[in-house]
Amino acid sequence: MNVLIVHQNFPGQFPHIADALIARGDRLAAIGGPMARARPGVDLRRWSYGRGSTEGIFNAATRAEADLIRAEAAALQASRLRADGFTPDVIIGHPGWGETIHLKEVWPSAKVILFGELYYRARGGDTNFDPEFAQPSLAETMRVNAKNATQALAYVSADVIVSPTKWQAGTFPPALRTNQRVLHEGVDLSRARRRAGATVTTPGGRVLDGSRPVVTFVNRTLEPLRGFHIFMRALPAFLEAAPDAEVLVIGQEARSGYGLQAPDGQTWKAFMLAELGDRLDRSRVHFMGTVPYARLIDAFSISWAHVYYTYPFALSWSLIEAMACECLVIASDTPPPHDAITNGKEGLFVPFFDVPALSSTLLRAVGEQDAFAEMRQVARERALAFDRRHGVRGWLDLIDRYA
Repeated sequence: MNVLIVHQNFPGQFPHIADALIARGDRLAAIGGPMARARPGVDLRRWSYGRGSTEGIFNAATRAEADLIRAEAAALQASRLRADGFTPDVIIGHPGWGETIHLKEVWPSAKVILFGELYYRARGGDTNFDPEFAQPSLAETMRVNAKNATQALAYVSADVIVSPTKWQAGTFPPALRTNQRVLHEGVDLSRARRRAGATVTTPGGRVLDGSRPVVTFVNRTLEPLRGFHIFMRALPAFLEAAPDAEVLVIGQEARSGYGLQAPDGQTWKAFMLAELGDRLDRSRVHFMGTVPYARLIDAFSISWAHVYYTYPFALSWSLIEAMACECLVIASDTPPPHDAITNGKEGLFVPFFDVPALSSTLLRAVGEQDAFAEMRQVARERALAFDRRHGVRGWLDLIDRYA
């Protein structure tokens, strides 16, 4: 079988699916953006921009124009693939940047499976969720709604849309749910498991081994969309009441990630440190930056409590990895974590904006560690439902069904 994978940042969510297809003998090609990464056995074609966005274009049309520029660039690479003799039976793609829009025009008979990560919503999603940083307006509502223009164009021509979780699937309008499946791509739980004797060395040279309380917090980018501001505000009261506790913060320091940029050219880390000032005992808060995967697992292995907060947005792999490492997860009571956690069973929920509640829950977690031993085990068992082996098997079955 011939399979084409399309993702701006190939392999994106699909590395394990690509490997499985190659391992069983399928012929695989990929179309990606300039930063797409080569993968053994994959004929990767990178598109490049022929032009940039139009200066002064109508604001709500900015995203659609950029997506259509990428769509044309990807279609040109598809045409070259076709000229080289490649005709896919199935196309798998992430439509978020526009590249999949015209592929049916190149290969009309190919079946198209699109990754349905999220359908933008001005209400009930990440936009206008946090009143501290959002000022709802008609202009903003129209801007968010317009971001769906090219996504919708791609989805309506798909044979099936695959969303990782029930909540993410539920962000799609009813008209697009008729050919939708819920199937998580899976997390590699062969590596995500608690390691006995793990230690973590902080940037200051302190070696933590979990013999004293350790709280972990992990974001790809430290930002409000993933609750960084709430977590930081909960730390002064927690650290004052738990004088032997240490905090590991893992993630990239940047002005923005998935969400809003920090003001005045700052990063969100600098913004929060300035706000908290000397109320925060910085000697016990260790900013680790981006770490190798093995160190992430070490951090989870010594964690007494792991905080996972998020706006209504895509569920992070890191939550599943933390559960697989038997962390006691303290999660925001927002929709995404509910697809993996039942309150009081696999973890604890706290209202997103209730800073004192997070502080007190952290104190309970480190003060009653033995009381949560069973919850840690149940979290590991629940995480196994997201094991990559299940995800790969489900994707291969889906590909075969549509081929």
